[in-house]
Amino acid sequence: MRRRDFLVGAVAATAAASALVLPGRPAQASPAATNGLAGLTSMTGGAKPISVEERLARIARLQRLMVDQKIGALILESGSSLDYFTGIQWHRSERTTAAVIPARGDIVVVTPAFEEPSIRETLAVGGDVRPWNEHESPFARLVGALRDRGVTSGPIAFEATTRLFIVDGVREASAGAYQVVSGDALVKAVRLIKSPAELALMQVANDVTLAALRYVHGNVHAGMRPGEIADMMNAATMALGGAPEFALVLINEASAYPHGSHQPQTLHEGSVILMDVGCAVHGYQSDISRTWVMGQPTAKQRKVWNTVKRGQEIALATAKLGTPVGAIDDAVRAYYEKEGWGPGYHLPGLPHRTGHGIGLDGHEPPYLVHGDTTPLAPGMCFSDEPGLYIPGEFGIRLEDCWHMTETGPKLFTELAKSIEDPI
Repeated sequence: MRRRDFLVGAVAATAAASALVLPGRPAQASPAATNGLAGLTSMTGGAKPISVEERLARIARLQRLMVDQKIGALILESGSSLDYFTGIQWHRSERTTAAVIPARGDIVVVTPAFEEPSIRETLAVGGDVRPWNEHESPFARLVGALRDRGVTSGPIAFEATTRLFIVDGVREASAGAYQVVSGDALVKAVRLIKSPAELALMQVANDVTLAALRYVHGNVHAGMRPGEIADMMNAATMALGGAPEFALVLINEASAYPHGSHQPQTLHEGSVILMDVGCAVHGYQSDISRTWVMGQPTAKQRKVWNTVKRGQEIALATAKLGTPVGAIDDAVRAYYEKEGWGPGYHLPGLPHRTGHGIGLDGHEPPYLVHGDTTPLAPGMCFSDEPGLYIPGEFGIRLEDCWHMTETGPKLFTELAKSIEDPI
């Protein structure tokens, strides 16, 4: 299960819990979510989607890599990589929709016949669309596409998240004519470095999310439940022109668990409020976390908050061109251990990686985690979120995304100033 799916489920669960306590309140339409939104206006009107020319350049680069590595084609099913290369935005189901990108020649898209008009709506790069009817085999269509592009034997690659039944279906339909290899390295080589157009969309997404967080920060009040706060965040995000991806709201003891608790929580004086939220603009994502206290923070809460901010600063200071990304996690963890946290991934402390890659997916490689040797290069994008968690008490997470440049890391959003001024 992807984190986004888990978070959506958690938000739905907390909203449902609130509805049980307050009968008759729709889980996604609380008054808190709509009050005052007239003051918010869209920030995304000038955002430009990825151009056809850029997508074609991505395909051309992928094809050069396949020629160099003597791989006949890449097959990828619905998902972010299909969107990345072709523009097709489609869900996964038991009915196969997939594309063949040959090392030479135009792409071929295979899809159920009754879905063809919908697929063509977002297909941005041309190519051949080959429908299959319910009594027919999509795998035979894929094999036919391979053969029509001159790929009759040898290695073919599958994008890493392609489901096994599709891989097996192609094997069977081709009578074992192909050697199946992983397409993970091929796709990563193209997707890893973000273009100026991608960075621009991510900047807008982060701007929207921070503005929505500012609105929520100014409108939360005692008695609210996580679902109500999440409703407000999502409504503000939509009013600002973003497409909500997730809104995780952890308050009180639940903030001590990075992805939450199902125990009912209510906002009151002294509550720790941890929000982990993100949206998409033309598919490209933001991911921001802020933590603050309703009322006066304790000395312990303030100290932990300041320690986490220092962890964020250490992560950025460690980010140098060519540095293995795992060294960023090591530097933060060494500081935390000196401060008495951990050791390592043990609690109380930092049980998760310092950050993750981000782009079309909320979590992408490479990862700021011990052992990842990927050297930092311009255009790579990451989150910076070295939280600290004390089971049974509270947790603090601050998260901002950044991208690497020739002169060092550049934040999409400024780091939070203080526990009193977290946005």
